[in-house]
Amino acid sequence: MTDPSANDPVVEAEEVEDPLGPPAAADGPAGGADDAPVDGEVPADGAADRSGASVEELIALLEQTTAERDDYLDKWRRNQADFENSRKRLAKEAIDAGTRAAEALVDKLLPVLDACDGAVAHGAAEVEPIFAALLGTLEKEGLVRINPAGEEFDPNVAEAVLHEPAQDGDDGTVVSDVLRPGYSWKGRVVRPAMVKVRG
Repeated sequence: MTDPSANDPVVEAEEVEDPLGPPAAADGPAGGADDAPVDGEVPADGAADRSGASVEELIALLEQTTAERDDYLDKWRRNQADFENSRKRLAKEAIDAGTRAAEALVDKLLPVLDACDGAVAHGAAEVEPIFAALLGTLEKEGLVRINPAGEEFDPNVAEAVLHEPAQDGDDGTVVSDVLRPGYSWKGRVVRPAMVKVRG
């Protein structure tokens, strides 16, 4: 009798991977893990030259950006200074314009003050309180009456229209009489006093 298994074809057993075991190593260079550069390694094929060039480019870009920043900062500071100077100039011009307008008004009021002054000098007692009130209000705002009688003559605040010889004891040129008082507004002479001098 013949063995029945002798006629069966022979089949080779395949290797089966154990699911609990370590993974099989990949064949050939396709694994890729060995190709990654390690820290501190210098890549091959001239990559070191390319990285050195890019650092130089970055340094040049940093220097250019720094120069542009400094330029913009300088322009900004100049604009701030120009703005501050313009603001101060405009504020001063506004103050000066107000002072000139007030000075022009005071100049128009001088004939009124002269008329009141003359009326009081001629005995018009009823005018005196009005004149005092008007003069007091203007003085609070910056008007100063110039009446240099008995003082040394100062051509900056007085105009000599009459002259008389010096007397004993006179030292220099003295204002002997004030023919018309002068006025100054906020430190500036609006009208010099008209005086008679001696000496």
